[in-house]
Amino acid sequence: MIHYQIKAINPNAHLFEVTLTISSPTPSGQVCHLPNWIPGSYMIRDFAKHLQWISAEGNGKKIPYKQLDKSTWEFEPCDGELIITYQVYAWDLSVRGAHLDQTHGFFNGTSVFLAVKGQEESVHQVEIIKPDGEQFKNWRVATGLEITGGTKEFQFGVYQANSYDELIDCPVEMADFEVINFDACGVPHHMVLTGRFGKLDSERLKNDLIKICEHHIRFFAEPAPMNRYVFMTYVLGNGFGGLEHRNSTALHCSREDLPLLFDNPDKVKKNYQTFLDLCSHEYFHTWNIKRIKPSAFVPYVTEQESYTDLLWAFEGITSYYDSLACVQAGVISPENYLTALAKTITSVRRSKGRLIQSVTDSSFNAWTKYYKQDENAPNAVISYYTKGALIAFCLDFLIRQKTAHKQTLQDVMQYLWFNFGAKGIGIENDTIQNYVLELCGAENQKGIMEFFDKALYSTEELDLETPLAALGLKLNYQARTKKTDRGGFSEEFKAAKTKVGLGIEYTSAALGIKVKNVYLNSSASDSGISAGDQLISFHGLKINSSNIEQNLSMMQAGETVEILGFRRDELMKYNLKLAKAEDDTAYISYSNGSPNELLKSWLNIDS
Repeated sequence: MIHYQIKAINPNAHLFEVTLTISSPTPSGQVCHLPNWIPGSYMIRDFAKHLQWISAEGNGKKIPYKQLDKSTWEFEPCDGELIITYQVYAWDLSVRGAHLDQTHGFFNGTSVFLAVKGQEESVHQVEIIKPDGEQFKNWRVATGLEITGGTKEFQFGVYQANSYDELIDCPVEMADFEVINFDACGVPHHMVLTGRFGKLDSERLKNDLIKICEHHIRFFAEPAPMNRYVFMTYVLGNGFGGLEHRNSTALHCSREDLPLLFDNPDKVKKNYQTFLDLCSHEYFHTWNIKRIKPSAFVPYVTEQESYTDLLWAFEGITSYYDSLACVQAGVISPENYLTALAKTITSVRRSKGRLIQSVTDSSFNAWTKYYKQDENAPNAVISYYTKGALIAFCLDFLIRQKTAHKQTLQDVMQYLWFNFGAKGIGIENDTIQNYVLELCGAENQKGIMEFFDKALYSTEELDLETPLAALGLKLNYQARTKKTDRGGFSEEFKAAKTKVGLGIEYTSAALGIKVKNVYLNSSASDSGISAGDQLISFHGLKINSSNIEQNLSMMQAGETVEILGFRRDELMKYNLKLAKAEDDTAYISYSNGSPNELLKSWLNIDS
């Protein structure tokens, strides 16, 4: 057995202290390492950089060691057990690392637990010790780790994992948190909320989560693959994000994302829908990536990158079902779902990267291009989340169409679960394609293969109009009406007034506006405006984030304007020939004023 003891030794200095006891170290010398990345977040993060110091002893004597690389250490042979002690600096306020202060403690195993080479499949036991001090007396523990050794639920004590892989897949939250308990299909679930927030409508949140969780469990078929599940949510003034785990998820949300007692009970506010989508997304991952996974991830190799073409399926299909599950479960309205779908289409449409990078290329290069985006990313990168979601939407329609609506994408996901995920077998690049071909029959082989070749391996535009038309919906594109316009749904679409645009994304600055991104072949790009420039005047008038849109609204395509700005500390002058703003914002509307029968069936709308 591998045993760890972890304590928040100095919350004010953000320090955890870990003691690792190896009862039977390798006789020739024990090698240990810390992961360089965390599954679900495809970027080398070098967690070992946060280790402050390491010491080792055996039989009461100091054991020498040497560092082999940035995250690996070899300890000299010793008689009996080897005890390794080290401290970890924890000040990464994210779902991926470790964070500790006087208000809470959070860690992923990848940040704090050294792996013992050769004993990764042993039972790993963790003793979590409460920090010293009266101010921590009400702290409790939330984790997906198995409770053992007489420890009571949510209490400090001893927890256990059956392998190192399981250990690092069960994050831990420590704080004086609030817990909402509920069952979904007989499985205990806990929504743990840390942080400061208003008068929470706990009953509404609980009931909505029950509907979502039960929908996903039944989607893949009961029983659920876990015997308990924990949502660990850190509530912030401004935060958003999530990371999936085998029987838990770590979430960040903003205070305004939660349902409050004074909210309108008959409506789902936009921010709350975003939070429900996040919960739905991470929960769907319980099957789709935590158990159904690429063969390249079986097992995870956390010392170095693991490449796959398949993130379009694991993140894209999950993104397709996160909002869809919410409307099918009756948590959000069909109109709210269609608004979310339109915004996804807008996101893809605005990415010029869709024209030069395929979704499988985006997946394979997630380690560099997607997770390390720079100012040129809108021109060079396509998201396997958003385009993957649209591919899933089109694929779901294609399967229904080719099987006279007898089969759907859900049948594909159940096949992957029963034949791969439940058996611990990874899927290959063509596993999904092959099963779709089998579902749809030999007579449809040509069309199916053409779809996958186009959707996955090319930069051709997806045909969204055909499935939307079959659902009685019309897809309309127009220029954004304001900076925050991301599209949406309207029962009847009315085109906005034609306008001109610069072809930039920007943020407010103390003086003028700061250019964040410049779209290729836009007026701004052609004139030489670049990311990082601070624009201060437009056509002889001072500009800021409040009046730039108004100034543009008074201009016409073809007119030339002078813009002044600073690049670093140098004054720059740009002469722009204005062009019509691009129609890059999607609006979905009913073709005939109301949902047709296929749409009602798809979204589970009562007639």
